[in-house]
Formats: sequence, structure tokens, C-alpha cells
Amino acid sequence: MAEAPHVLVLNGPNLGRLGVREPEIYGHASMADLAREAAGWGDELGLTVDVRQTDDESQLVGWLHEAVDARAHVVLNPAAFTHYSYALRDAAAQVTTSGLLLVEVHLSNPAARESFRHYSVVAGIATGTVAGFGFDSYRLALHALAHKLSA
Repeated sequence: MAEAPHVLVLNGPNLGRLGVREPEIYGHASMADLAREAAGWGDELGLTVDVRQTDDESQLVGWLHEAVDARAHVVLNPAAFTHYSYALRDAAAQVTTSGLLLVEVHLSNPAARESFRHYSVVAGIATGTVAGFGFDSYRLALHALAHKLSA
């Protein structure tokens, strides 16, 4: 029996405050809730899911390097780094140019928010982007990965 594909679900700054920070935008569930949900969705889809969160840009870059080295696909919510971190963009590009999948996710729809949130430095190198569906953005991203991997 083949080993389940490994997916790193990586989350950037302030997402550790889910459930507390602006619940009208980000919802009432916590990062621990997301980790539980994502693990369950992964099991249903035949994926091994590892959910992580950091406020540290260099840690997030390091995890993307780890994904390349471990041959893990990525679901990435870069959070504020979405709009300006070229270091993160370059690390994410290594994922996709290595033949791995990377789906950018956002809980809210950045295009419907402040103008500074409208541009993503990651979108151009991502396999795809899912935004605006709260935790379902992650579920949809994992479904998309599973579908592409089975095709």
C-alpha cells in the first residue's frame, strides 16, 4: 500500500490568534480547531496533514524549504506576508518548481478588503488560490490537492 501524500498546512502571522482576533472577519474557531479539522479532512482524502503556525517569516521560509526536501505538498496561508514578503514568495516558488503542489489560502477574501490586501506576491507561483470561505478555504484546498494528485 502506498504511503499517503504528506501536506504541510502552513500559517503565517497572527493566525495563532484565531478565535480572538477580529472574529467578525476570521471567525470564532481557534488554530487548534483548524488543526483538528484539517487532520480529519486529510484522513478522509488519504492525505497526511501537518498544521503549523508562526509569526516568524524566517520560520515560514524554513518550513517551505523543508517541504521541498521532504517532498511534501503545501497549503499556505501567508497572512500579512502575502502582500510583501519576497523571501516567502521565493521559498514558495521552490515548492512549485520542484513539482510539488502549493495552494494559497485565505480565510477572508483579500480582494473584498482594504486595497493594500489586494495584491499577493505568492499567487503568481501558486498552483491555485482559495479565499473567502473561512475554514472551508482549507478544506477546499485539501480537496483540490487530493484531486490533482489522483489525476
